[in-house]
Amino acid sequence: MPSSQMSGKAYHDATKHSYLSVQLDPNYVDASTQPSAFKVYPKFYRRVKLNLNNPVHAFISLSSAITLEKVYKDGPLKLRVNPSAGALYPTEVYVQVRGVEGIVNGVYHLEVENNCLTLIYELIDDGLENYIIPGKSINGFIFLISCVYYRSSWKYQNRSIRYCFLDSGHHLGAVAASAFLHNRDIQLIFDFDKLTLSSDLGFENKEFITACAVSGEIQDKKIRSLRLKVPFVSGTDYFESNQFIEDAYQATTLQNSNQQKLEYPQFDFDKDKLYQVVWNRRSIRRFRKEAISQEDYLYVVQQLQQSIPTENYENIEIYSVVHRVEGMTPGLYKGTYLVKAGNFSEKTGYLCINQAIARDGAVTLFFVSDYLNYQTAMQIAGFLGQRLYLTSNYLGIQCSGIGAYYDDETQELLETNKDVLYGMVIGI
Repeated sequence: MPSSQMSGKAYHDATKHSYLSVQLDPNYVDASTQPSAFKVYPKFYRRVKLNLNNPVHAFISLSSAITLEKVYKDGPLKLRVNPSAGALYPTEVYVQVRGVEGIVNGVYHLEVENNCLTLIYELIDDGLENYIIPGKSINGFIFLISCVYYRSSWKYQNRSIRYCFLDSGHHLGAVAASAFLHNRDIQLIFDFDKLTLSSDLGFENKEFITACAVSGEIQDKKIRSLRLKVPFVSGTDYFESNQFIEDAYQATTLQNSNQQKLEYPQFDFDKDKLYQVVWNRRSIRRFRKEAISQEDYLYVVQQLQQSIPTENYENIEIYSVVHRVEGMTPGLYKGTYLVKAGNFSEKTGYLCINQAIARDGAVTLFFVSDYLNYQTAMQIAGFLGQRLYLTSNYLGIQCSGIGAYYDDETQELLETNKDVLYGMVIGI
């Protein structure tokens, strides 16, 4: 079957890891050849410097902000509010602003490295709405998430299609967290004309739209599509195409997602405390093999079960392999239901390509689904992953995402025939 006609399931299967595949292709790369991780439009474009004392500016900035800079021999690594596989950051954010005092109506690129908005398109009677929710106009904000896929495929090759979608979901989670902290509702939209919009934004084959988040007042009003194409600007300093990834994106964009009624989550987080968590969130690299309390575990599970604010949906089931939770029998759980008892810490360490964090944490979680739309399912898994990061860190528990695991053997442990989309681990 030509790769452009494959289903999301087929693309997932084609990127599975096994013990043998990892031995045959350990995938070493030369760090000095990493492509640039920041997209910057030409210097003559108009820019708005984001001022954190301005609530509108702060809302936009916190969706993508750089929170820590580390210096290595190959140069600085700028870590952000959203985690990313391998800290490669393939995602970009564009924001349409309409009817907001002090900001010209337009489509902006969020220039993360310099904390500013770059005006790439000024609106007249046109905008992004006709691609996303035809017949409507949004007074407020439309956040577009895109992926510059070569930043990830440079290292992870074909499997990076998974990481691009997961990273996109994490970034949506960062936008949602900023919305919560700034008292704004937000709606995620996955099913819309991404292919035409990617083309009209001048992305060529080097970048693609994955999702959007809408925050503002939705009105009945016809808005036409962008009257002009946006000039092309590359998101990397050099580029090598990957036909598998480009075909996977196109194929998984065309399938409709499951539908649900829009409901908003009801969180009880202290906002000052959560704000600090957003700024200080990090991926843990080592656990001390200490237990977490049953109360904290149950709180984490409860937050993961809260509504996701979208009408486009794929159901994600979460299995927990409990290693060290006070008052709980070690074993495999779905929520609070014990599927099978046993000490599986060594097994999960092996399954996650011998990563010690999967063995030494308190709980290793796996997200599975029997999706209609693979692209949407992966992004929702990433969105829930961001919620898990922030909830666990809020409780003083560390967290890390795990994108690499032996797919089929993990399914065997979980006793499921549904695809394993993501792994995560929490602990102390």
